[in-house]
Amino acid sequence: MQSIKESVKIGLEVHVQLTSLKTKLFCGCSADYRGREPNTLVCPVCLGLPGALPVLNEKAVKYAIMAALALNCKISERMVFFRKNYFYPDLPKNFQITQYDRAGGVPLAADGYLYIEDHGQTKRVRISRVHLEEDPGRLIHIGPIDQSPYTLVDYNRSGVALLEIVTEPDITSPREARLFLQKLRNILEHLGIFDGSLEGSMRCDANISLAGGTRVEVKNITSFKEVERALNFEIIRQRGLIEKGVAVKRETRHWDEVRRVTISLRAKEEEQDYRYFPEPDLVPVVITKDMIEEIRSKMPELPDERVERFMRMYGLPKYDAEVLVSSKQLADFFEECVKIYNKPKEISNWMMSDLLRYLYENNLELHESKITPKMLVDMIRLIDEGVISGKIAKKILPIMIVSGKDPRRIIEEEGLLKISDEKVLSELVDRVFAENQKAVKDALTDEKAVHYLVGQLMKLTKGKADPAIANKIIRGKLEEIKSGAKSI
Repeated sequence: MQSIKESVKIGLEVHVQLTSLKTKLFCGCSADYRGREPNTLVCPVCLGLPGALPVLNEKAVKYAIMAALALNCKISERMVFFRKNYFYPDLPKNFQITQYDRAGGVPLAADGYLYIEDHGQTKRVRISRVHLEEDPGRLIHIGPIDQSPYTLVDYNRSGVALLEIVTEPDITSPREARLFLQKLRNILEHLGIFDGSLEGSMRCDANISLAGGTRVEVKNITSFKEVERALNFEIIRQRGLIEKGVAVKRETRHWDEVRRVTISLRAKEEEQDYRYFPEPDLVPVVITKDMIEEIRSKMPELPDERVERFMRMYGLPKYDAEVLVSSKQLADFFEECVKIYNKPKEISNWMMSDLLRYLYENNLELHESKITPKMLVDMIRLIDEGVISGKIAKKILPIMIVSGKDPRRIIEEEGLLKISDEKVLSELVDRVFAENQKAVKDALTDEKAVHYLVGQLMKLTKGKADPAIANKIIRGKLEEIKSGAKSI
């Protein structure tokens, strides 16, 4: 039997809102719909009322071209909008203005690719096409979609500019799908056209098939983790059907994040079901070489370029640079820290180990925490100045992340100031020696026992003893014992 990775084919249709736009794709309504009263950011155009005519948002086209260039696509010389006809409550005019790549249709761009790294292996994922379209409205269900007694509709989102990025079925595992989406989000955020932290700003339809089965579409998955979970579930479900000799239906399914199962929605539509035809109210858009080159010249630094710069400018190893640049927010945070305190490797170490570990374990994004670059830098400065130890800093960092308190304030409130008074530490060392006499004898000839005694002192002081002074006092007393000037 083929392995799961060998037998799985996954293609992604990623829908990305161009969240940096202030208005919708074909009208002047505000695109900032989150948190607004339902059905208040609408007009005759985005509601599809008779006689209303769309007007294309020029900045949306430029943003889309920029994204396509970053994804190594070939930009079309002209693009044509089509009507995709289907009857669903979230489409008030019963069709969506989108783009089509057949029957004379020309999408914005095609034939791109993106490289992903997985366990040291580089993989090229082909991008079939990139095109612009309008977002439908939002359907709000009460509880699970298959159990909701009714559905509410909010048209505030209807008409928001969407960039659809369609891959070839080159992805062979749920993990690769997640890595692709993470890389894509990072590129688009570096371009400044998209904010992935906004709810629903990136949604994914995943087409998945196994050897011996047929293609199934899983609709509207809204996070990287959920994409991986949904695809893992589908692999198990489809494999189970194939092994029992039951045909896998070609259908559209919904991912229920609460129950972590896919639910059948409807039989998969074929292209002819949508009755595509050119949008009669919008003229073809001509994209000149001069326009493309002007946009290319204004493109900001992309993640791969930023990794190289971090290695060159800050002397970071490649692994450190790749981790820090895996998120624009993380990379920006790092550079703000370095501007304040030019200790890049030290800052990188704290961010990559303790900061990221805490965020990961508590399922937080950096923007959801309360820590600022200045707070992290102030903490590192306190270590460098000898005010606190690294061990105390590890206690302070989670408090800063959660509370947003200054490190000095935390030190005062928690009583975490480092003990560096030699007289106080000498008395505490005498106590440690008295309670660990065997370890003291061993320490006269065994370096490991010396470290043990230092550890016992740190434990007694709850990590507040100055490590350098503690080491000096302990070794001094051991020398006195060796010379006979002091007894055990």
